[in-house]
Amino acid sequence: MDTPLLDKIHQPEDLKKLSTAQLAPLCEEIRSFLLESVAKTGGHLASNLGAIELTVALHRALDTPVDKIVFDVGHQCYTHKILTGRRDRFDTLRQLGGISGFPNPRESEHDAFIAGHGNTALSLALGMARAKQLKGEPGQVYAVIGDGAFTGGMVYEGLNNIDTLDNLVVVLNDNKMSISKNVGAMARYLTRLRTDPEYFRIKENVQIFLDAVPVIGTPIRELLQHGKQTLRRSLYHSTMFEEMGFQYIGPVDGHDVVSLAEMFKNLRHQTAPLFIHVVTTKGKGYRPAEKNPGEFHGVSSFTPDGMDPDNAPDESFSTVFGQKLVELGKKDRRICAITAAMKYGTGLQYFHHACPERFFDVGMAEQHAVTFAAGLASEGMVPVVGIYSTFLQRSYDQIIHDVNLLKENVVFAVDRAGLVPGDGETHQGVYDPAFFSQIGIPTLSPANYAELRFCLEKLLAAPKGPAAVRYPRGAESRQLAALGCTGRPFDFPLQNPSPRAVLVSYGSETEDALKACAQLAQAGILCDCCKLLQIYPLPDGLVEALSAYPAILFAEECITRGGIGEHLLFALQQAGWQGRYVHCGVENTKLTHATVPQLKTLLGLDAAALAHAMKESLT
Repeated sequence: MDTPLLDKIHQPEDLKKLSTAQLAPLCEEIRSFLLESVAKTGGHLASNLGAIELTVALHRALDTPVDKIVFDVGHQCYTHKILTGRRDRFDTLRQLGGISGFPNPRESEHDAFIAGHGNTALSLALGMARAKQLKGEPGQVYAVIGDGAFTGGMVYEGLNNIDTLDNLVVVLNDNKMSISKNVGAMARYLTRLRTDPEYFRIKENVQIFLDAVPVIGTPIRELLQHGKQTLRRSLYHSTMFEEMGFQYIGPVDGHDVVSLAEMFKNLRHQTAPLFIHVVTTKGKGYRPAEKNPGEFHGVSSFTPDGMDPDNAPDESFSTVFGQKLVELGKKDRRICAITAAMKYGTGLQYFHHACPERFFDVGMAEQHAVTFAAGLASEGMVPVVGIYSTFLQRSYDQIIHDVNLLKENVVFAVDRAGLVPGDGETHQGVYDPAFFSQIGIPTLSPANYAELRFCLEKLLAAPKGPAAVRYPRGAESRQLAALGCTGRPFDFPLQNPSPRAVLVSYGSETEDALKACAQLAQAGILCDCCKLLQIYPLPDGLVEALSAYPAILFAEECITRGGIGEHLLFALQQAGWQGRYVHCGVENTKLTHATVPQLKTLLGLDAAALAHAMKESLT
């Protein structure tokens, strides 16, 4: 790939050496580089293609790390990483030992904070800006927030706390609305006027003068402000940000890199918190991503001129879940589906098309999703909340207080449960078995598609309070698919004559347990394998069945403290069992970005590690 301008950029200061005329060609080189690179490694594509000019303009004007750029959500940071010395490592994106797909201060001084979940940037930026003020440090703090983040309540909590921070700038990266022709010219004129440093000086002097004029000064100032707000209402239909203390600027063309860079440079001498409304096109420059940005939000490797990718393969746990829910929803009109800005990722696009009046995408607002579901359930509906495990943990209080206290009939469909590849430590689904079990919510963990379909039928046929079904990312394995579904809460897919021990697991980790049993058998150690479908409460008869074994190994893709393995050990001890117990789970929750097999190796959850742990226990 020919990238003569990009080849000159090794650190942000190199960007400042380019001429103004070179900025737009540089952005096109970055766009081509990103498309080719992400097509090979996978990653977040559409959001990054849309934020190229904005990021170039920020680094052209700012001086990181003295100035801080806080991304929300962090998956729009690829151009930032390219401009801050990490271009040469982009072939390692989201891979073991490579660069993260999100900002992380442990990776670069230019990354202000880790950012894998949404709605957090404004609160973080407020804290950083306030700290700079308290310490008398120079520099501005920029919070770059996608419009999706404004569907979450935490942003508004932050807006209510901006006070008079004159080193805070919020940039709304709005890729959902467009500037109509009748408004655009006036908006552009006002933007040029209001981003001129002379404007800030004149405004401040006029305000000081009017405040000093006795009797009539204050009424005149208030009249001028009222007139300004009336004009802005007619243009933008809202003055919310100004009423919260910001000076509002925009809408601004987010792909005019020259104008953006000039604006950010002029705003280096602000006198109030600024809110800059930047309009961009998600997937900019790549037609399939512009047309279907949801499908190109997060992609596996693909051919740029080939077929459109999706968040999941043609058949996956997510698609099976979505298709089965359509089948059940057509039979029972009480069933509703709720997701939090993850319609495609959770497979709920099928329900959206089949039962649109009972499908609700509440945006990046997991807390609201859960309490909204409780409200639906209180009136006799049967809501199914489909959310990734890592994001569902954001609504833990609502699960406890709004769903579980009154035992509302809410079904939690927990996608991406267990270890997750690529996205790293911010996206692992290793907490939900612990937090569901701690508050007494029944939880099922299918190992294959047949069990997932069975679980949905069981939970929705006669709901009896809250329940959860959790399943991994991607497709079922052939070995686990062959087990089918017995409908029993636990099974022994492998039994031997005179076994010395039993390996117990659930979900996709069962495959590693079965493989470990095969490796042990080759070493002359016969072990049985027990697979749980119902992981909480522990199924009736499980403790009695396992008590016959002198040694038990329990393996799970869950934190060990509070995990299902601890529940089982306690129950065994209460029943008087005194054998040897090995609990293999997630001890280190600071998980890097890697494939699931690589993560299992690092955590001691692969077949070889389980077999070794069992051998050690038996010697």
